[in-house]
Amino acid sequence: MNIEELSKSQLILLTILVNFVTSVATGILTVSLLDHAPAFVTQTVNRVVEHTIETVAAAAPAIIVQAPAPSNQDLVTAAIGAAASRTVALYAAETGTSTPAISVGTYLPKARAIVTAAQDALPKEVLVKFPNGSYVAASLAHQGKGIMIYGFADGAALPKTTSSPVLVATSDLKLGETALALSAEGAAATGIVARVGDKGVQTTLPNIGVGSAAVDLAGNLIGISAGETAGLLIPTERITALLIATSTAAAASVAK
Repeated sequence: MNIEELSKSQLILLTILVNFVTSVATGILTVSLLDHAPAFVTQTVNRVVEHTIETVAAAAPAIIVQAPAPSNQDLVTAAIGAAASRTVALYAAETGTSTPAISVGTYLPKARAIVTAAQDALPKEVLVKFPNGSYVAASLAHQGKGIMIYGFADGAALPKTTSSPVLVATSDLKLGETALALSAEGAAATGIVARVGDKGVQTTLPNIGVGSAAVDLAGNLIGISAGETAGLLIPTERITALLIATSTAAAASVAK
């Protein structure tokens, strides 16, 4: 058959076949020659091959596998779960658990304290029920501007829980930011930050009950429900001020 009569496809196939046969023949010849070559020649060839492989591997782009970003639903679920792990029930120490809980509060592990909204009916001595079912006695450490802080004895064994939430200052809140909360009955609620003013943080959350905490999508505390108006939160600056006052008073007591 005349090669000029071959079609383009046949020419391409013929070229591939010739290259394949040539490569196989070259490989066989190279191996055969290396078997009979002196040792130093074989070592030199091996070094060249190894160096070539290392150079190609170093030049090859690294494959970076990125984990998918969490969805908004995942963030909401995680934030509410974090809030639930810090939500506690307060019982009057005199009556114990024989009567219903008198309030709800939020456990701040780093401060070893319970924060809740101030109420006239709350006693100075309470029994705190943690999410894991354990009970620990606590005493009123400080109160003011709608907030009450309960503290524990130095030797009190407190349950291990999630890390302490960041207390988000009102200056860091943004209008339209997501606000999440658990009501006193344990129902989850979602809303947004509608206004930040002198009276506190106004959200679109329903009435979640006095003392219930509201968090952002990261699970950080943005306020405590005042209970007076649905969605109105006591800002975290008041909590921070009382925690500082409590720590200062404790330090002064130890110094004496």
